[in-house]
Amino acid sequence: QVQLVETGGGLVQAGDSLRLSCAASGRTFSRYSMAWFRQAPGKERDFVAAITASGGSTYYADSVKGRFTISRDNAKNTVYLQMNSLKPEDTAVYYCAASTTGIMAFLTRESRMNYWGQGTQVTVSS
Repeated sequence: QVQLVETGGGLVQAGDSLRLSCAASGRTFSRYSMAWFRQAPGKERDFVAAITASGGSTYYADSVKGRFTISRDNAKNTVYLQMNSLKPEDTAVYYCAASTTGIMAFLTRESRMNYWGQGTQVTVSS
């Protein structure tokens, strides 16, 4: 069992930066690939970024590529999402998720996630 807790959300202006953190419980964090998803009001939850268990590979949605960076610190059981040059369309609830799969193509799919956090709100004003 893995419990995930996201922090770092808030209200910022367009162009600002924000870093989200997702702290995981348990001693097996380093075995899980991790991903960030987001859900805007009235929309489906979408993939944002993913990182493999070792941190050796990352993948991003086209909408955030070049602006967001996913990273992890296995010693701290934490995954991060650094978000730069934020836009109003980035406004959403951001969720981190853990997956036992190491296949990057699968990490973009909600159905492949084994555990979810409760989400943290990010609001970007124009």
